[in-house]
Amino acid sequence: MTAPATDIRSILFVCWGNICRSPSAENMMRKQLDASEFATIQCDSAGTISDHQGNPPDSRMSAAGRRRGLPMTGRARGVTRSDFVTNDLILAMDKANLADLRRLAPDDNALGKLRLFCEFCRNHDETEVPDPYYGGHKGFEHVLDLLEDGCDGILEHLRNQ
Repeated sequence: MTAPATDIRSILFVCWGNICRSPSAENMMRKQLDASEFATIQCDSAGTISDHQGNPPDSRMSAAGRRRGLPMTGRARGVTRSDFVTNDLILAMDKANLADLRRLAPDDNALGKLRLFCEFCRNHDETEVPDPYYGGHKGFEHVLDLLEDGCDGILEHLRNQ
């Protein structure tokens, strides 16, 4: 099957440390893309800080993700200048991440690629994906619910382009 035409060939998910929200979004989106007509679209994730560089996803987030069939692969890394060139859509998990990305963006073209992840949510009213790091089990589950909703919305967006 030939994939429908889309301007988006790569998506970058960004949170603060790249150990909870953004790697979960990357893994969820990749799983959904692989099962769709958009399997050639690349996904990656990064953080606006590099404190956790090289670390795997948070163990609590990984456990919650695995319960939903997500592989939870990847290693934390910081956003780089090349991310603004190689990715067609850059999705921030919250407004602070978006502000950081706007400061890091090298030009207007890069700024045009930035959006809040929750803009793609269809069933949740939140405008930001909350950081579950200091929360309990329910916080991780809520984040995964938001990510699933938003990734479904991204697929819908791709199909409607």
